[in-house]
Amino acid sequence: MSEAHDDEVFVPPGADAYGFRRAAEKVREFPQCPGVYLMKDSAGRVIYVGKAKNLRSRASSYFLKGAAEEKRTSWVCEICDIDFVECESEVDALLMESRLIKDIQPKHNKELKDDKTFPYLMVTSREDFPRVEVTREPWDKNAKLYGPFPNAGALRGAVQVLQRVFKFRTCSLDIEEGDERWQWFRPCLLASIDQCTAPCNLRISKEEYRKDIRRLHLFMEGKKETLLKQLREEMLEASKTLQFEQAARLRDEIKMLESLDQRGDLDTHAQPEVFYVDPKKGLAGLRKILKLSETPRTIEGVDIAHLGGGETVASLVQFLDGLPFKPGYRRFRIKDVQGVDDFRSIHEVVSRRFRRLSDENEVFPDILLIDGGKGQLNAASAAFREQQIKPPVLLSLAKREEEVYLPGQSEPLRISRHAFALRLLQYVRDEAHRFAQHYHHILRRKATFD
Repeated sequence: MSEAHDDEVFVPPGADAYGFRRAAEKVREFPQCPGVYLMKDSAGRVIYVGKAKNLRSRASSYFLKGAAEEKRTSWVCEICDIDFVECESEVDALLMESRLIKDIQPKHNKELKDDKTFPYLMVTSREDFPRVEVTREPWDKNAKLYGPFPNAGALRGAVQVLQRVFKFRTCSLDIEEGDERWQWFRPCLLASIDQCTAPCNLRISKEEYRKDIRRLHLFMEGKKETLLKQLREEMLEASKTLQFEQAARLRDEIKMLESLDQRGDLDTHAQPEVFYVDPKKGLAGLRKILKLSETPRTIEGVDIAHLGGGETVASLVQFLDGLPFKPGYRRFRIKDVQGVDDFRSIHEVVSRRFRRLSDENEVFPDILLIDGGKGQLNAASAAFREQQIKPPVLLSLAKREEEVYLPGQSEPLRISRHAFALRLLQYVRDEAHRFAQHYHHILRRKATFD
């Protein structure tokens, strides 16, 4: 060891100068790859375990003057030796760090979060389609827990990277395979970007989904090579039996696992904003917000579509227990309104719909949602008054500020943008809009061909 190198190393007060310098020299020879580093004291005990995307760069930072002066890393004066373990990817390093901390329990890892609880990765087990989530307080005693992890942000980044491979769900929906209503549910954005197999829309069977979850378990338990061997065998079998689509999917999973270190940065990896709807929580929220005596079961939504006053149409969609019920969808061609007049169009649709229900003694929905603001709501209220029909719970949802209007109230009801109740209303409103536009396009296409 050269004297020049000795002089370059800052030795913090109270440190074993020889041991500290020796550790600093070892770090200079660390590889520049993902891995885990282990700090040791004079007795050879591991006092700290950390992960790194670049082992040499990250571990070297502990031997700078600033590390000894910072309260969070003031313990660096105890370092007398350091070792490392190379990993294939940053995700592998995160998982190995968690396992080592759990097994060794280094004293300075425990102090990192003060009195806060550590995050776990929880995989439920008793659901048809198990969910995966990051939690500090596991709520399912039968779930499989991985961790604890020292860094919640890195864990969430790893989940997003792993989701690209195993395509598991992270939502809180209670999905049952035998409930056919889920086939009408609109999946969130994760399905569109191929990060979820969309069990909420029954696009995957329970057996196939659970295969992906078993593969996730293998990976989380450090059995990546076992998993890759299993996938290659399944791919070969699928090819032999001419199941080429299945073989291609397995091939893609193998490629993603082999190149996991290229799938994103755990600290900066960004995922699109995804809002999912939990039907049960949405309905319970509506009951509370609207002060209803019972939890609503049926919601109908109305929307108007037109193009320059030509071919004005309306849609009515029906949701049962928070899920779309396609047999209850209806289309209306506006008959008595000339030009663009949303208010009169809504008046006509509501009058026709509820006059028929009343005459045939049909059951009214629990909630009728009108797409629009106060003016649209007043038009619907007027239709009920003129027909002398008692309306169900009536409200409207304005697009710009997502404000909810109720009859007889001058000010809108503002609901948190993150509330499940508002998300459910938005889902009904958006589905009514989609259905109205679809009908409008059909009529335009028909008129063009005619």
